[in-house]
Amino acid sequence: MPSTSTAAHRLVIVPGNGGGDVTQANWYGWAQRSLASLPGIEEVLLQNMPDPYTARESIWLPFMKEKLKCDASTIIIGHSSGAEAAMRFAETNRVAGLVLVSACVTDLGNANERASGYYSRPWGWERIKNNAGFIIQFGSSDDPFIPWNEHQAVHEGTGSELYASDSEGHYMTVDFPLLKKVLGAKLSGDPGKKKEME
Repeated sequence: MPSTSTAAHRLVIVPGNGGGDVTQANWYGWAQRSLASLPGIEEVLLQNMPDPYTARESIWLPFMKEKLKCDASTIIIGHSSGAEAAMRFAETNRVAGLVLVSACVTDLGNANERASGYYSRPWGWERIKNNAGFIIQFGSSDDPFIPWNEHQAVHEGTGSELYASDSEGHYMTVDFPLLKKVLGAKLSGDPGKKKEME
């Protein structure tokens, strides 16, 4: 992985699929407000995504590049479908870092997920690792949508710093303090420690 720059970074939050105002969904609005105080962060961007229900790769990745301006100074925080978008984006673009929340590697037999396009080919793990300054992952064994082996496959493929839980489900809470703690430590230069399943 390329070294993390000491220059100012932008955070871009890419939400999971679904309708409605993303600032009112899950922990996204909280993160936009709360993470702005982290060291070296000049902007935290959160916007409603086009094609919100299917979250097609062919629509989301150009939007991330052209409208959200994801680039080598950007840390992408992706949740659920947004995590898959973040990984696919990093296959062909350098980013300062990835934070993957409730990520998976297959469509899980779901037709809508299959239509998104993210799962149509093997994942380019080496490209993702080479293009991301760091990769942090959050996954929970009680996720009602994503089996643990999917979280584990993301970890094994990306070499992520995995923060594993057995009680966070699909991370659909109104806040996410551990995200701020872990990302803050990363930006402050504290390597921290990978948390294992109990």
